[in-house]
Amino acid sequence: MGLDLPGTILRSRAVAALAFPQGIDRYLEQVNPMWAAHEVRARIVDIRREVDVPGHPPVATITLQPTSTWRGHRAGQHVQLGVEVDGARRTTRVFTISSPDSRQGDRFTVTMRANPGGVVSRFLVERAAPGTMVHLSQAQGDFVLPDRVPEHVLFISGGSGITPVMSMLRSLQRRTHRGQVTFLHYAQSPEHQIFAEELDEVRRSGHGIDVHLLHPEQGDPNLSPAYLERLVPGYRDVPTWACGPAPMIEAVRAAYDESPALRVEYFQPPRTSGTSAAGDVAFTKAGLEAPNTGAPLLEQAEALGLSPEFGCRMGICFSCTALKKAGTVKNVLTGEESSSAEEEIRVCVSAPVGDCVVEL
Repeated sequence: MGLDLPGTILRSRAVAALAFPQGIDRYLEQVNPMWAAHEVRARIVDIRREVDVPGHPPVATITLQPTSTWRGHRAGQHVQLGVEVDGARRTTRVFTISSPDSRQGDRFTVTMRANPGGVVSRFLVERAAPGTMVHLSQAQGDFVLPDRVPEHVLFISGGSGITPVMSMLRSLQRRTHRGQVTFLHYAQSPEHQIFAEELDEVRRSGHGIDVHLLHPEQGDPNLSPAYLERLVPGYRDVPTWACGPAPMIEAVRAAYDESPALRVEYFQPPRTSGTSAAGDVAFTKAGLEAPNTGAPLLEQAEALGLSPEFGCRMGICFSCTALKKAGTVKNVLTGEESSSAEEEIRVCVSAPVGDCVVEL
């Protein structure tokens, strides 16, 4: 039956009381960083450069061996990953898992670009080494394949947005999916193509997977209804997963014309146009008020010197949830507006429309 007696004991109330106030995981970590009762940690096993173009941020795949507390993931999900750099306070960011579905304790990979302004991604890509320990959340997100995979699926990605759909593709390959897969990816150039060797092998091997690697700067077609129709006749009815930068996703949404077959995830959130920059925004805990600039509430709070908690800055991880006391906010990812009072909102993707009062 696989009874986890040691784990059950370590997670018991009696042990928690003995370990108070530090918690049992603090003691286990001192003995062996890979021992955990509640927390999830991981040891870096391997770091592999995927893209390394001079003058551009490199991209690398990090292989992680998690503690047994890792519950596994579904292809397309993401994880919050925290590091402590040079003794500083732990910094956490969200990264999409690039490997196939995993189970409890299984190794998995995250693939990331070393963002020039990023602490976590630059440390992992440029400075970390095998053996480095990192902190993890459990896998999160609903940008995933259904349990019953449709006969034909279409993946559309751009830049680093390839990671969740690559996880899905790898999972379908491992499941020996018998249907058809169309994989459409946009990269800046062939040299910037992530997973280039693997995708080239997939493209040459066939097996029902139709791969199209496009580079618009070299004359390849941009996304348009006409191009998608030539590529996949009746594409609006084909279950589609799309992930990439905001301009690309906005083009995909326009091409699908609100078709329910489309599922999207933004690699980065679109910025508001600022056309609703009337009214005032009040942050009640800080006792601050300022004219509404039209930017997401997280940015407006930071502009006033506040430091709200956040993780991904793109509406995925829910780390930045706060209580809206009054006013209307617009979700910059979906365009949906809400005027409900006393509602929890994600301040990184919620832009106030007119007056707004937030408990920050």
